[in-house]
Amino acid sequence: MTRKIHYMIEEKYSGKSIGEFLKEKEYSRTIIIELKKTPVSIQKNGKMATVNELLKVGDYLDITLSEEVTSENIVPNACKIDILYEDEDLLVVNKDYNMPIHPSVNHYEHTLANSVMDYFNKQGKKHVFRCINRLDRDTTGTTIIAKNMLSASILAKRMERRQLSRTYIAFVEGMTPEEGCIDFPIGRVEGSIIERKVDLQNGKTAITHYKRLQTLEVDKKQISIVELHLETGRTHQIRVHMSYMGYPLLGDFLYNPENHMLTRQGLHASKMVFHHPITNEKLFIEAPLPKDMAMLLERANQLTCSYSKTE
Repeated sequence: MTRKIHYMIEEKYSGKSIGEFLKEKEYSRTIIIELKKTPVSIQKNGKMATVNELLKVGDYLDITLSEEVTSENIVPNACKIDILYEDEDLLVVNKDYNMPIHPSVNHYEHTLANSVMDYFNKQGKKHVFRCINRLDRDTTGTTIIAKNMLSASILAKRMERRQLSRTYIAFVEGMTPEEGCIDFPIGRVEGSIIERKVDLQNGKTAITHYKRLQTLEVDKKQISIVELHLETGRTHQIRVHMSYMGYPLLGDFLYNPENHMLTRQGLHASKMVFHHPITNEKLFIEAPLPKDMAMLLERANQLTCSYSKTE
């Protein structure tokens, strides 16, 4: 894909070099090196320029990001994707459950990567698949795919600095406290490449904030719907923390195998708030509850109404 970005130089950048300007716009050293390899990639006032040239107020800068490569090892596979937001730099989708992010030895097709490659392939566009936030196979919700190397680089760094706000909704067993903060380190279960546990001695810092939104009763079982925010991003963090606190997720085959109220863990990445990597516009993106969680909620509300009428 090719992405052209136009900048008008403001007073605060006057006297700075093009290289300094690009660094302030969060261009990585690697990307700047790539731009230098192609003379037409950097133009000042309509003419080719080098990164050492100085800028002044009223100058305009045109940057061309061009990628002629594609993720060749990812086979395009037709599968409907639910697009929540799209522009020249980003594609944000509502990922379905039973859909891994990337192909693997045991799941080569029908992943989000396969579907996204098919989406761009049908438009005749070459694409390098770059997923910014990775969800478990059976966790649904907001997922960002960067369309170019710059948006990917900027958002990846912001993810590391926890500058992308993510909100999760979970359906858990029992009545949780109204709100709380879970601060217990998480580590790998010995002998397993998948399972995690709270490990007070060797685990890595993991902090989860939660707030109970609603309490329901289904089949004589109490359920809490909780909203969660993460300070850290450990594997299975929400699932491990909630299970450790005595409120395991519904349908979680790994940490709550006896519960079959859902066919997968009841976890949904419902909202994401972040600044656009190029325009700096603040984006608010929300994904509605998936069908299985919405149906369970509807069923519980119907039962509550029935009990109320009986009483």
